[in-house]
Amino acid sequence: MTRRSSHRSAYRRYTGGPDPLAPPVDLREALEAIGDDVMSGASPERALREFLRRGSENMRGLDRLAEMANKRRRELLRNRNLDGTFDEIRELLDSAVLNERKQLARDLDDDARFAEMQIENLPASTAQAVKELADYDWRSPEARADYEKISDLLGREVLDQRFAGMKQALEGATDEDRQQISEMLDDLNDLLAAHNRGEDTTEQFAEFMDKHGEYFPENPENTEELVDALARRSAAAQQFFNSLTPEQQAELAELSAQAFGSPQLMSQLSQMDSALREARPDLDWDGGQRFSGDQPMGLGEGAAALRDIADLENLAEQLSQGYAGAQLEDIDLDALARQLGDEAAADARTLAELDRAMHEQGFFDRNQDGQLRLSPKAMRRLGQAILRDIAQQLSARGGDRQTDLAGRLGEPTGSSREWQFGDTQPWNVTRTVTNAVLRTVAENPSAAADLRAGGGVRIGVDDIEVIETEARTQAAVVLLVDTSFSMVMEGRWTPMKRTALALNQLISTRFRADELHLIEFGRVARDTTVETLTGLEPRMEQGTNLHHGLLLAQRHLRRFPNAQPVVLIVTDGEPTAHLEANGEDFFYYPPHPRTIGLTVAELDHLSRMGTQVTFFRLGDDPGLARFIDQIARRIGGRVVAPDLDGLGAAVIGDYLRSRRAR
Repeated sequence: MTRRSSHRSAYRRYTGGPDPLAPPVDLREALEAIGDDVMSGASPERALREFLRRGSENMRGLDRLAEMANKRRRELLRNRNLDGTFDEIRELLDSAVLNERKQLARDLDDDARFAEMQIENLPASTAQAVKELADYDWRSPEARADYEKISDLLGREVLDQRFAGMKQALEGATDEDRQQISEMLDDLNDLLAAHNRGEDTTEQFAEFMDKHGEYFPENPENTEELVDALARRSAAAQQFFNSLTPEQQAELAELSAQAFGSPQLMSQLSQMDSALREARPDLDWDGGQRFSGDQPMGLGEGAAALRDIADLENLAEQLSQGYAGAQLEDIDLDALARQLGDEAAADARTLAELDRAMHEQGFFDRNQDGQLRLSPKAMRRLGQAILRDIAQQLSARGGDRQTDLAGRLGEPTGSSREWQFGDTQPWNVTRTVTNAVLRTVAENPSAAADLRAGGGVRIGVDDIEVIETEARTQAAVVLLVDTSFSMVMEGRWTPMKRTALALNQLISTRFRADELHLIEFGRVARDTTVETLTGLEPRMEQGTNLHHGLLLAQRHLRRFPNAQPVVLIVTDGEPTAHLEANGEDFFYYPPHPRTIGLTVAELDHLSRMGTQVTFFRLGDDPGLARFIDQIARRIGGRVVAPDLDGLGAAVIGDYLRSRRAR
């Protein structure tokens, strides 16, 4: 009988770059936010930049990440100080002197008295006292042990500044350990010298790592990576020294000579620092920081804190994107994860992917002037998103499925497609039921047996397919939108644009038989397109020239004599301008009688054409309310007074109502 061997698998977080199994970035939220900014008057470049800075509800933006980096930098400077190693050496020295005095007090020989005099007259400077006691013949074993800890501590600290984890790794080091460190430094200096001369080889690096790789947890793969890792730490060690007071610098220089009881270590490190500075002169070797907190740091901790501060300063600059040629790919994601956590790095990576995807997937293009703009694809996506929101608003009001109009668009084409909001075609029952069965079995394989036994199936909205029909011209729709100064000042600019975009999306994708035309009217009226209207910047002009807009509307309606004319007017002010016979615009406030008379005449003309006219009145202007109410009664039109959030739903709902009436 063969025993099956057991196998255990260990799982851990993936750290090899972007998660290959992560879903693609969701561009919908970004596109909607960017679209809103563009409709408010921002350029696409600025809108994208502001979204990346602002982020979203579930993703921190560049500004938030930069704020976190700056906050952590301030905390490091505020909470730490550089006295840690000096305090520890002072404590060891005081302990050694105290134990020696106790021992000398018990000894009665003359040499003990001479030693007492030497101990009593030690210099006040810790460094000079340590240096003077270098050749002292300690009588107390405890005192000798404390003093030897000083040289051991200094050796470990100066190495820990330049090599990760040395302070802990060399605790209790033997003479053999110190000799191995010395050999490693000699070999390292030879490698660095060869590298700076351009004479290092792959074999030399491999031989060095085979022999001394245990001292380099970064596990560099070549000499360049080794130099990068060491140079950052060496520059931070130099910055640490620069950050000390002149008195501390002098004291550290004297103390370092006692590291491991030999000046050879500092000579080797000095040679290494010089080689690294030559190899990486672009690093900040001459900088420094001022710490002011109450948490003492050792030499290694201080250098590590300065490396962190340097990382945070670089990250803040990268996240600001304020320099020439800045790109999100400049952000050091490894440093960001190290300093602010994996979630911060994930947010930055998502922002970069989003920025790249927005361009690569064709959401931006350039106009004839070379300026960036939202592409037709982006406009369609944006229209879909706005229309989806409006559909949810209409559904919340009780729903309006419009199924009574099924089949009126023409004869079936033989094909079907997914049902979408506003569709009036009949269901393709066979395809709908098939979709429901396949979905049910995919979600719950055990349900297949129930279905074979005659069980029922639940049909979801996503299962529905409708039969496509031939298009026939049914209605010529004109949407007139007020673009006067007051629309901007009262915050109605963006809701107006969103409404136009949603209506265009609905008609161009669901009711292709209808013809939609857009007209904007301020001091004068202009035919426009949804792309132009979306990017239209606010016009600081006075005047509401509805008269001119109605003239343009009639010109469009005459192109479709067999279609039902529909005019939808979005405005927040009574008519204050009209077009003279010579083509000049006339403005006067309060409304001039001639302006009112000409506007009413064109509305009467539309009424005689059988036009369905609906006014969407924004704001509480009493003059506008009186004018619209009287006109609606005169021509049999409708008046809707929605709030801003409900403007889109009001216009879409009225259009769908007019289709039912037809």
